[in-house]
Amino acid sequence: MGTWYWSYNWACYTKYAEPQPPRSDPVWSGRTDGAIFWCSRGVTLSDPFPADTVPRWAPSPPWGAPPDPEELARAAVESMNLRAIEIGIVPEQGPGRVGLVGMPTWMWVQDRSGSTWGPISRTATSGPWSVTATAEVDRIEWDMGDGTTVVCTTPGTPYEDRFGDLDSPDCGHRYEVQGHYPVSATSYWVINWAGIGQSGTIEMDLVRDGQIVMGEAQVLSQ
Repeated sequence: MGTWYWSYNWACYTKYAEPQPPRSDPVWSGRTDGAIFWCSRGVTLSDPFPADTVPRWAPSPPWGAPPDPEELARAAVESMNLRAIEIGIVPEQGPGRVGLVGMPTWMWVQDRSGSTWGPISRTATSGPWSVTATAEVDRIEWDMGDGTTVVCTTPGTPYEDRFGDLDSPDCGHRYEVQGHYPVSATSYWVINWAGIGQSGTIEMDLVRDGQIVMGEAQVLSQ
């Protein structure tokens, strides 16, 4: 039967009348614009049409002006709980973990989910209005700490021992000098939203920091 909304101006629950009464109905009072809405002062809305429900004309919905759709879109984004990725990388991070200069470094999204990679969609509502937003990572820019930035448009491929010294097929790097390297992964999100007759795009970025150590084979053998 549709949804009822409280109108403070009319002090009743209201909803769009479906079907609309014919223009010959006295409720229109000769008007040709606006629309007819039901106004109910019933205590509950469990019955389709409480006894004191009456039709009323209004130039626009009596429950008020629509909200800013972008504000609703941002509320939808907030409910997604978007977060920076957990870094998956070989050589691994942590004490005693050392990679070899010249060997491949693989990078990937360790905790891939809707909230770390997408796509993820959420809808925010305010009264009868709603806006739906869909978010997805466009790319991750990996700052490798040696002056190199690797741009990956995929979540990367997790490394497995069977890959040996092969390069990552979609997100990798090779260091040329030993040392401690700060690594950061910046996720660039693109969020498209639509609702209340409008649409738009929101962009945001989230960063996760880490560190790896690269050594030379002769140093590790001593």
